Amino acid sequence: MSVDVEALFDAFRQFIGRSSMAPQEFGELFHQSMRAMVKFDYIVVFAYRGNERPIDIYSTFDVDEHVIFVSMYQAGPYLLDPFYHTARAPKPGVWRMRELAPDRFFSSEYYRTYYVQTGLAEEVGFFVPVEAGITIVLSLMRRGETGYFPAQELALLRKADPLVATLVRQYCSGLGHLFDAAVAKQGRGRRKVQLNAADTVWRDLNLTDREAAIIELVLQGHSSESIGLRLNITTGTVKVHRRNVYRKLGISSQTQLLSIYLKKLNEH
Repeated sequence: MSVDVEALFDAFRQFIGRSSMAPQEFGELFHQSMRAMVKFDYIVVFAYRGNERPIDIYSTFDVDEHVIFVSMYQAGPYLLDPFYHTARAPKPGVWRMRELAPDRFFSSEYYRTYYVQTGLAEEVGFFVPVEAGITIVLSLMRRGETGYFPAQELALLRKADPLVATLVRQYCSGLGHLFDAAVAKQGRGRRKVQLNAADTVWRDLNLTDREAAIIELVLQGHSSESIGLRLNITTGTVKVHRRNVYRKLGISSQTQLLSIYLKKLNEH
């Protein structure tokens, strides 16, 4: 795909001299500039802060697509998303989903149960830390029929990253109030519950900290070998803990494990 220089310059021209910009307008100009550079099917821009529910700033989904990509995602699956964990790190730059995903991600229950519903072939994100604890992720998505981003298009996006990051910090900072408002909406005194919901899910089920850490990694798509390396324990120890958890919970599959996880999250 050749770059539409005229459309690209027109988008950048509209940024010049602006001291502020509404999120929707910023999203539209970002959309216009990216469309001039590469081919994609969707854009979504999320803000992440800690393990709080991500806030959607801009997207190009229709009503039905919004349910899958935003509403369902915010209800709990985001906690198992490689983009969410990278945003929390944070790890600035332009990243493909498959560069960030655990070794068993594409065979994980999260992938089979939730991610496959998106119908995506690939997702590429600009990761931009904007202020203490908050990272903006601007995702470009290609459906299965569109295929992967070619190497030359990915290289072009990475060249554009410094400019995109500068624009995001200029026009998408000061988002803390949106997270605070979301917390307030949950009701007075609920902030601690919202912030720690993911951490308390397995404690509610009487799992030890080590068991909880292992099960979280299992659901994210890590193999026993990968978990062992991350936690500095043997693969055999990982498998023993996993069997113990399944026995405690009275389950025999990762499908049941994910179901319990999402159910408990919704209780918080």
